[in-house]
Amino acid sequence: MKLLVATDGSKYGQWALNWVATLPLAEPATITALHVLDVAALRAPFLAQPVMVGTERYIQEEVQRMEARSVKTLKEARQLLASLKLKGRVCKDQGPVAPTILKHASKRDGLLVVGSQGLDALDRFMLGSVSTNLIHHATCPVLVVKEEAAPLRRILLATDGSEASTKALKFILAKFRPDRSIGKRGGAPIHVSVFHVLPLVMYPGLKEGSKTLLEQSVQKLVKAGFTAEPLCYLGNPAEEIIKAASRQKADLIVMGAKGLGAIARFLLGSVSTRVVQHANSSVLVVR
Repeated sequence: MKLLVATDGSKYGQWALNWVATLPLAEPATITALHVLDVAALRAPFLAQPVMVGTERYIQEEVQRMEARSVKTLKEARQLLASLKLKGRVCKDQGPVAPTILKHASKRDGLLVVGSQGLDALDRFMLGSVSTNLIHHATCPVLVVKEEAAPLRRILLATDGSEASTKALKFILAKFRPDRSIGKRGGAPIHVSVFHVLPLVMYPGLKEGSKTLLEQSVQKLVKAGFTAEPLCYLGNPAEEIIKAASRQKADLIVMGAKGLGAIARFLLGSVSTRVVQHANSSVLVVR
């Protein structure tokens, strides 16, 4: 499986690589750790302001600081890959962060892994917008890392019967081993809570259809070797997913990027955005 991991020298970038090492992938991963240097972004705040004497010198000093940090980030990424015994390479590119990551991600059919925040207050704002941009526009699944890596024990799978949520289930079945041992089979099975949110306004047959949907998903997971349970609540989808992940102590939330129809796709897009932004757990958004 091909993985593209965005790294920026922050702890979140390091966590992203650590997550790759602990994921119970069904096949060996080939990793590209990508560092993007966006020097042009430094000039953006000054474009709307009158040119000030001395500004250019300070910009050049900041460029030098960024380039030195970039060298350090690449070195640390190579060392981390080696220490984690991951097969792959480290590369650098220059340009706007999100579009550059998307350009590299479009060249591979695999998984994009990115930290949810960056190095400092401004970077956290920018990296937050980057991760949101990626989940909306990447053509491959995107894992947004929120916390330090640990063996994957519990997954919350959010489903609504859409094609995207069906793909989310298929991703778990095809890409993850059902046990959480690293490097060998026979460990404790991963538990998947299959979660569905019913609207406050109920339609005829909706409850029964939701029950069937959950039961079918649970059966597929159990047949594959996972342990699984169905969960169904009423309410706002994003809020209920976040609360359920907390109640279930989920290590990972897995969800589709789009919903059932044109309006639902818009709503599910906003749901995945809110979950990525506000959940404490890491989130995998599948297309």
